[in-house]
Amino acid sequence: MTALSLGPSPARRAVLTRRIRLLVAATITYNVVEAVVAITAGTIASSAALIGFGLDSVVEVASAAAVAWQFSAADHERREKAALRAIAVSFFALAAYVTFDSVRALTGAGGAEHSTPGLILAALSLLIMPFLSQAQRRAGRELGSASAVADSKQTLLCTYLSAALLVGLALNSLLGWAWADPVAALVIAAAAVKEGREAWRGDACCAPAAAPAPAAPACAGAGGDCCRTTGKD
Repeated sequence: MTALSLGPSPARRAVLTRRIRLLVAATITYNVVEAVVAITAGTIASSAALIGFGLDSVVEVASAAAVAWQFSAADHERREKAALRAIAVSFFALAAYVTFDSVRALTGAGGAEHSTPGLILAALSLLIMPFLSQAQRRAGRELGSASAVADSKQTLLCTYLSAALLVGLALNSLLGWAWADPVAALVIAAAAVKEGREAWRGDACCAPAAAPAPAAPACAGAGGDCCRTTGKD
């Protein structure tokens, strides 16, 4: 049987809040650089995938900024719902753009040229983003912050997009398979819609417990994704 757990102490909450602020700042900084590089390289190579990846970075900055806004207040729990709605909208915007751009690419809207900067950027993002996502998700789960967990999913989605971009650019450069990237991107768009719906409903995380919680908290909508226990994550 899972042990019962209380919410974090005030001192621990302060540590977690500072950690989330630092992780959000790191996410925003990296994504601003990523957006500039991707959009510039995409424009030079006429790559819709790279430009779309850069715009995804802009969406990620908006999502992280929503969390930063929430945690800039002492009583950040009161801003939770608004931050979640902003994150949900960013997911939906990303899904809409990726879907539009993928369909446009599949219908023959022009082929992209080889892009060495694009390949390097996709590989770096594939290495960096999982660590940022995991760190923010762990802190958000322990704190009981739905918006922090939702933003960590946005960062994780950027990891999937990085993988899709890397595979698409590589296949296009090596084999001339221009369809590979838009097909993979459509799968990512479907995932973005799912995560956006969860964030809009507030299913990204269970609320922190103010008293001992039952062994099976009612957060099935998130698949138990943020239920805090005294066991492993």
